[in-house]
Amino acid sequence: MIRKNPYVSQQEVAEALGLSRPSIANLISGLTKKGYIVGRAYILKESQPIICIGGANIDRKFYLKDKAQLGTSNPVKSNQSPGGVARNIAENLGRLGMESVLLTACGGDSDWKFIEDSSSLYMDLNSVAQISGMATGSYSAVLDSSGDLIIALADMDVYDSISTEVVQQQERLLSNAKCIVADLNCPKETLQFIAQFANAHDVPLAFIPVSSPKMNRLPDELSGVTWLITNRDESETFFNCKVESKEEWIQIVEKWLALGISNVVVTNGKEGAMFGNKEEGIFHQPAIETEQVVDVTGAGDAFSSAVIFSWLEGKPLQSIAKAGTVNASKTLQSSYTVRQDLSATQLIKDMEEL
Repeated sequence: MIRKNPYVSQQEVAEALGLSRPSIANLISGLTKKGYIVGRAYILKESQPIICIGGANIDRKFYLKDKAQLGTSNPVKSNQSPGGVARNIAENLGRLGMESVLLTACGGDSDWKFIEDSSSLYMDLNSVAQISGMATGSYSAVLDSSGDLIIALADMDVYDSISTEVVQQQERLLSNAKCIVADLNCPKETLQFIAQFANAHDVPLAFIPVSSPKMNRLPDELSGVTWLITNRDESETFFNCKVESKEEWIQIVEKWLALGISNVVVTNGKEGAMFGNKEEGIFHQPAIETEQVVDVTGAGDAFSSAVIFSWLEGKPLQSIAKAGTVNASKTLQSSYTVRQDLSATQLIKDMEEL
């Protein structure tokens, strides 16, 4: 209650909680002595969360029982789970023990209620903008028996509402962030504002593209960006070129670094990922051979999350690369968009077993 309204009276808190005003006064006094509340108007001691800005949608997955046939009904098994790049990363980070805040736009519908109920344990949702008359984002994927994607349908119009004005309302939160992670579901103007803001306030910033068609949303000025985690197709689209050899793969990382980005990752599916920065150089991280792929959805977000987590933990680039690869592999073996057994301890154990 205090976080939402620092000027709330002790009597209002007492009535809401069914306690006496003196009891509330004692509780507030104790919180002040312990340092949780600092200054007048019950100003809360600032934490340093990771702010994840971008998509939060319903993932609906349809698993074909037989070979796909167009123009007719196909028997499937189906499930739904909360998804969206920014939301998935926020949940991964929350499960890894990091404090994460989700900044997105949603509709006032049952889909958002489902996302909220499923996500609130792992992230702060107080900064979400609910847009009247809009539907919460949805992603519907049809997968074959091996877990490979056949077709996906995305209703993402609500993310156009993640405007510069919406983000500016959270300036205090953003300026105190440990790191900002933004996906390219946001409009270009918003992403340009985020890049300028992060640079001006010396806040680490990671960009996570979501698809090749949205690469034109990257800010015009990328100097000062801390991380870019992209795939081969997205990089080919941005630079209007083809990557058909390991040498060209390395060259594309060099091109990104030349734009002033501190750390770059270019993934390439089963071929692994190419990591690079100016201090530790460029190297190839092989993918882990995964015999049983249950579902590819969420593996890229798991990869990005473990990379960001390990970097914030101060790990060297080689260790960061290994963490991302391991978390992606384990997520491929799960039917969930974010694997349910994830924790910092489990990730370390998984890496040790590799």
